[in-house]
Amino acid sequence: MRLRLRAGAPAPVAAAAALVMVLAGACSGDEDVRPVGTVKAASTLGPGEGALALVTLPGYLENGGSDPRVDWVTPFQERTGCKVSWKVAKDSQEMADLLQNPSRRYDGVSAPPEVAGRLIAGDHVAPVNPDLVEGYKKLEPRLRNLLKRDDKVYGVPYVWGSNLIMYDTRAVAGAPTGRSALFDPAQAKRYSSRLIMRDSPLSIAEAALYLRGEDRKLKITDPYALTRKQLDAAAKVLAAQRPHVRAYWETPADAVSAFAGGDAVLGQVWPYQVDVLTRAGKPVQGVVPSGGVTGWMNAWMIGARGQHPSCMYQWLQWTASPDVQQQVAEWSGVAPANPQACTGDRLRAAFCSAYRVGDRDYLDKVIFAYAPSRICGGGQREDAERDCTDYAEWTQAWIKATKS
Repeated sequence: MRLRLRAGAPAPVAAAAALVMVLAGACSGDEDVRPVGTVKAASTLGPGEGALALVTLPGYLENGGSDPRVDWVTPFQERTGCKVSWKVAKDSQEMADLLQNPSRRYDGVSAPPEVAGRLIAGDHVAPVNPDLVEGYKKLEPRLRNLLKRDDKVYGVPYVWGSNLIMYDTRAVAGAPTGRSALFDPAQAKRYSSRLIMRDSPLSIAEAALYLRGEDRKLKITDPYALTRKQLDAAAKVLAAQRPHVRAYWETPADAVSAFAGGDAVLGQVWPYQVDVLTRAGKPVQGVVPSGGVTGWMNAWMIGARGQHPSCMYQWLQWTASPDVQQQVAEWSGVAPANPQACTGDRLRAAFCSAYRVGDRDYLDKVIFAYAPSRICGGGQREDAERDCTDYAEWTQAWIKATKS
């Protein structure tokens, strides 16, 4: 639906913010291929530049083209004068490639965790000054802390979700309680060819959490910080599971279709699939797995080589506002980062409950994904006794275990 603006309400974007580009050392002489790692957070406000170039994944940016009722781009353009253009990346790898390309000058990206960490590590995104983002402090505190590095903020939370286990109550005998239902060979065999898993290297973390309880000798603590031995063990679990997997879903709709058509009866999903199928009267239930629930967050980040920093800051403020958050959540089937999207007449109470919006006890327990790094913990904490595997190694392990 069209963005609802209340009479008398202040504009979500009251002022623009400028990004101060500071080069450390001598300039290369080519502004289009300036070195990364030299951009500081904005410190002053400035006028918009009239344009904005973004990168996003499907469904996270709408201008009414998919549905005339769903449009949070046109009102932004009308209010700010910043004309938005965007590139829809087909997957997270293409998104990372676009932002890492030194000849590209994107102003911002709505990055999932496997992209965000790599962009920060490669200095392809600039720090954010949260004081210049109106509404930033209204976003969930746990989410705001996920992209902090050395007291610098590198992203503004956009949406989030968690990974659940869903089952068909008619076909599955007894509610599954943990990941053994998916990964234990004897249990997975019961529903062979009717299991589904998300098609992502980050799903390796699900197998790692299963092993954390099954094989204590592996000493797995953080499922996103795995040594070579731990990664190999998780990949072995996935390879053993593979003959029983009906499909590895890429889009949320794929998982919905599999359950709706009876092809799947048990699998890894998001709250979206549980919500959609439950409202459609399908006999499914979602389960928060024992042993720790994993999750993910998409955040808007500022491109280090962007040409329209003031418009980008206005976009950060706009997308953090409750009305925009309401639209994004409903359209994409995700939890809004701003719990105020569940106030007033915005999101339905049932939606907010299903997606755990505002449930800080739940949020505090979620193990949020980040890009695996050779530095254990993705650089968020020190672990000098271990060397971990990075996202490229996870990708290779995932392909070998599930596709080759």
